[in-house]
Amino acid sequence: MTHPTTDPTARLTDDVIALGASLFHRRLTFGRTGNISVRAGEKILITPTGASLGALTDLSVIDTTGQHIDGPKPSKEAFLHAAVYRARPDANAVVHLHSTYSVAISCLDGLNPDDLLPPLTAYYVMRVGTLPLLPYHAPGDLTLEPLAQQTAATHKAFLLANHGPVVAGTDLAAAADSIEELEETAKLFLLLSGHPTRPLTREQADRLRAGTR
Repeated sequence: MTHPTTDPTARLTDDVIALGASLFHRRLTFGRTGNISVRAGEKILITPTGASLGALTDLSVIDTTGQHIDGPKPSKEAFLHAAVYRARPDANAVVHLHSTYSVAISCLDGLNPDDLLPPLTAYYVMRVGTLPLLPYHAPGDLTLEPLAQQTAATHKAFLLANHGPVVAGTDLAAAADSIEELEETAKLFLLLSGHPTRPLTREQADRLRAGTR
């Protein structure tokens, strides 16, 4: 993307708007669901509450405590983004979606809540790693914040039960890659249900994880 200005905040805003439109038009999010944020120095730019990711025009600004400091009212899940940034100094972008296959996985019973999906592909292991399930909380429930921060400290992605995935990345492209890899792996998992499968071995997965730390 070419930017008409050298203002870094404006460039980041343009990038969030472009990513939101891409995710929306590819049906990775729908209606007025999901939210995206980027770190801009000491501030966090985040999609506003009630906004469709397919029709973004402006972003809210919060600080790392989740406090609204400028722009339109932020997403009610802004506290989740702030919690991830506090836990992961390397994170510069966070994406949260209600993507269909990941949400389906979050509703299944009998899976390991410490690591929901098997290591089906190398790219899933490299881009997502292990995927814990956090217990159900209503959207915007602030009691989820400490658990989200604790989980994000050791995982780049986690799944909210009966809700959807939250993924952090070093930049927007990395976060988008990871959440798309998660969605495709959830789809594979459901497609393979009832069939004999051959995930990566623990040794193969551990070798891949060691290379992405």
